[in-house]
Amino acid sequence: MLIAGSDDGVHRLTGIDGPGETTVETVFDPGPVVRVREFEEFEGAFAATETGLFHSPDGDEWTNLDVPREKVYAVGASPDGRLYAGTRPAHVYVSRTSDEGDFPRGVEWRELEAFRELPSRDEWRLPRHENLAQVRDLDVHSAAPDRVVAGVEVGGVHVSDDGGETWTERREGVDDDVHELHVVGPDEFVAATGFGLFRTVDAGRSWTRLDDGYEQRYFRSVFSVDGDIYAGGALAHTATWDDEDADPALFVCRDGETVEPVEHPRPDETITGMTAVDGAVVAATHRGTVLVRRPDGWAVAGSLPVSGQLAGSYTPLLWFDH
Repeated sequence: MLIAGSDDGVHRLTGIDGPGETTVETVFDPGPVVRVREFEEFEGAFAATETGLFHSPDGDEWTNLDVPREKVYAVGASPDGRLYAGTRPAHVYVSRTSDEGDFPRGVEWRELEAFRELPSRDEWRLPRHENLAQVRDLDVHSAAPDRVVAGVEVGGVHVSDDGGETWTERREGVDDDVHELHVVGPDEFVAATGFGLFRTVDAGRSWTRLDDGYEQRYFRSVFSVDGDIYAGGALAHTATWDDEDADPALFVCRDGETVEPVEHPRPDETITGMTAVDGAVVAATHRGTVLVRRPDGWAVAGSLPVSGQLAGSYTPLLWFDH
C-alpha cells in the first residue's frame, strides 16, 4: 500500500501498482502531516505531524510517541534502533525503547543538546515563519550508522558523526532554506531549498548547484531512484503556486551535475512529495494529484483529499509493503 500525508491527515492508497483503479481512504487525522517514513529497523510507518510523532504497525492504528515538543517535522532511524525526531522550534531528540521488542511502548526521549550549540544557531529564523526554524529532515544511511544528517528551514545542513552527540555545520555553499534533504549514500546528499537544488558527494564539505539555467529555483521535494535524482520546483514560495504564471516544473538529474525538465500530465501543479513503488516513481502535487511514471510515460493515478488553497503544500509519500 501507499501511505500519503497532507494537511488533511494520513491516507492509504491501494492499487497504485496495478492496472486498475486506485482507491484512497483517510486512515488517520492528526492535522497537517509533514513527513511519512518507514525504516528497516522498525515495523510499520511513522508520521511526523504538527500534533506529534505517530507510529503505525499496519497503517490503521496510530500511536503518539510523545516527543517532548508537539510539532514534529522530521523523523529518522539508525540501524541499531535509535529513533530521531526533529521539531519546530528546531530541536533534535533521540530515543531508545526501554524494552527491546516492545516498541512503541517504553519510548524515552532525550534532547541532543549539542544541536542547540551550533555556531549559526542564532541565525536560524525566517520572519514570515514567526522568526522560528524547524528541522525538516533527519537521515541516517546504513553504510554510516553513526552519521546523522539534519536539514533545517531556515538554518542549513548539519552533520553528526557520533549519533548526534556533537555536530558540525555543513552549510557553506548550500542555501539555508532547506525544504527537503535526501540522503542518497553515506556521503551523498541532495538538498531542495528555497533558492536552488544542491548536491554533495563529500558529506556536505562542498556543494554543487544542479539547477543553473532554470527559473524554477524554489525547490520543495527531492527523491532518487536507480541513480536518477528527481526534484519538484517552482518560481516562488507556496503563496504563488495557484497564480496563472506560477510555472512549476519537475526535474531529473541523471549525470549528477545538471537537471532537465520532465513532462507530466499536471504541469501547473507543484510536486511536493515523491517515493518509489517497485522501482516506479510516484509523485504528489500541492493540489493532491498523484502521478506515477509507467513504462509508457507519466499518468494520473489518483487524487488525495486536500481542503482549501494550498492545503497540500506538503504531501509526503511512502511505499509501505505490509
